Amino acid sequence: MPKSSDTPVPASSIAEFEHSLDELEQLVTRMEGGELSLDESLKSFERGIGLYRHCQTALEQAELRVRLLLDPESPDSAAPFDSSPTD
Repeated sequence: MPKSSDTPVPASSIAEFEHSLDELEQLVTRMEGGELSLDESLKSFERGIGLYRHCQTALEQAELRVRLLLDPESPDSAAPFDSSPTD
């Protein structure tokens, strides 16, 4: 019997993504301010890369979940979203 894809995404995963994105935005703002020392900038950059990777992984997992929901039998053939505005 195939595994059901109706399992909801835990609220904690969504909260973690939003927290990571928030922290990443704050880091970018601080770094763009230009008032950090070189050492602080490097640490912020390292932290930012980690946050970026975490967010990217979460987005990839969300995309896979959407593809599975659109076409559970063949998720790779699910049509991508059209992000262009409709008039």
